[in-house]
Amino acid sequence: MIRQKIENKIAEILKGLGIAEPKVILDHPGELAHGDYASNVALMYAKELKMKPSVLAEKVLVELGKEVLPEVEKMEIAGPGFINFYLAGQYLKDNLSQIVSVGDKYGANNLLNGEKTVVEYTDPNPFKEFHIGHLMSNAIGESISRIVEANGAEVKRACYQGDVGLHVAKAIYGMAKNYENKKIIESDLLKFSVNDFVKLLGQWYATGATAYEEDEKAKISINEINKQVYERDNKLVNNYYDFGREWSLKYFETIYKRLGTFHNKKENKAFDFYFFESKTGEFGKKIVEENIGKVFEKSDGAIVFKAEQFDPKLHTRVFINSEGLPTYEAKELGLAKIKYDTYQYEKSIVVTGNEINDYFKVLLKAMEFVFPDLAEKTKHISHGMLRLPTGKMSSRTGKVISAETIINQLVDLVLKRIADRNFDIEQQKEISESVAISAIKYTILKQASGSDIVFDFDKSVSFEGDSGPYVQYTAVRAGALLEKGKVEGIVPKGEGDLGVGETVARILNKYPDIVERAGKEYAPHLIALYALELASAFNGFYGAGKIVDAGDKNSPIKLLLTASVKQVLTNALGLLGISVPERM
Repeated sequence: MIRQKIENKIAEILKGLGIAEPKVILDHPGELAHGDYASNVALMYAKELKMKPSVLAEKVLVELGKEVLPEVEKMEIAGPGFINFYLAGQYLKDNLSQIVSVGDKYGANNLLNGEKTVVEYTDPNPFKEFHIGHLMSNAIGESISRIVEANGAEVKRACYQGDVGLHVAKAIYGMAKNYENKKIIESDLLKFSVNDFVKLLGQWYATGATAYEEDEKAKISINEINKQVYERDNKLVNNYYDFGREWSLKYFETIYKRLGTFHNKKENKAFDFYFFESKTGEFGKKIVEENIGKVFEKSDGAIVFKAEQFDPKLHTRVFINSEGLPTYEAKELGLAKIKYDTYQYEKSIVVTGNEINDYFKVLLKAMEFVFPDLAEKTKHISHGMLRLPTGKMSSRTGKVISAETIINQLVDLVLKRIADRNFDIEQQKEISESVAISAIKYTILKQASGSDIVFDFDKSVSFEGDSGPYVQYTAVRAGALLEKGKVEGIVPKGEGDLGVGETVARILNKYPDIVERAGKEYAPHLIALYALELASAFNGFYGAGKIVDAGDKNSPIKLLLTASVKQVLTNALGLLGISVPERM
């Protein structure tokens, strides 16, 4: 890429001036008026070379002027010593042809070629509904997976699920109270549907959760069920458990399909690996027990890790409770090793809600002593809550807002907005589903992970402004113009004058750099914001004059620009896990 070419040239110049190992990075200025690229090397190395930044910038500029850089039209010094670079018009035109030629591979690179990465995300718990919080983890994790793949890594997706624990015991208790469970267990499961299961699941869990809080006898029963689930020594509990677990996993797969989560065709499932607490807990407990006296210690019948001994910002966490059961932390410790034994990764990315940030810091500290190499390979990415204007929902009361509720409400909203358009039933179904998923994912991904998001239904499905459907609509509009060009017999070519479209061409050139940066920072929001910038610029170009005009000698290059925009928007949305429908 031209950016790397300029960076290498500047590095050679700095070495000639006495900088042993110069670090040169070209960034995109905030405004295109300040150039396509900018470098602050004069500010970085002026003191070391005992020069004023402006003097060093001038020296670098003079030496660069001796190089053959046909891709660069102009270089200039700005401010206290920044060097700005403006790309040549012909280079921008050639890049349009390159985009169309490379197609869906445009923007991809080989920076992480050969690196094995496992991304763990979504992590819904069997016996509980797939709620709006899981939408956050799913959208972020899937997008990070795609971005890391675009940077050359071999990526495997993993889903880690709590198929044991108090929530399971509460649901089983509710099953026994709310339904003729023997009839379910003994019936032909093929006659039981996922929808049947989901309708009952919330009732079961709410019954158990409420009873646990309000009825002491029920609490004792649920705690006993919890032990029986671990030990599998009660036939009836085992039947309830096996039934609920099986149908929970079927239910989750239907949602992954709607969300467009990567599909492992060989296994016919959404993820490459599925890990469960019923396995990691047993292994994690063994690891903790083997390290008592070295890393962990006994305390009031439990086994704990006193992390504050090693970092005053951390605290003590229980890894095995007084009942001898492994906690979240012990299970995660076991999971790290099981993941590595399954897939010898160079990097393990774990996406979770930020409510476990403090837990995870303690876990990583303990891992430094038990599995130091795995601790170094682990990257934790946390996100905030997805909220509705009414506030956070409670799963204890059964009023949790499920993911499907959100999706279905958005589908209905989109159907109303496209009702007056000439689409048949199948087209309406396809468009409304695609736009609804886009609305959710873009809302989640357009801002950096970490903070809470208040979900605005109307804004999220808007075909104008800062939304996924707006970017989708722009790509569809570009496709319609290309079809119109075919009818008019206009072939896209890189000849002619781009006019105001040159701004769009300059933004298109930024895309590979954005993908690279997003991969280094695990930052889907960079892709989302870029897609919005490109869509806005193209719509400005669209409104400035006719693009398809057989009488305009510049129509071929305008259509080439349009084809490039459609391709790059499709690629960018693809990295966000968003598809582009044929019509909108």
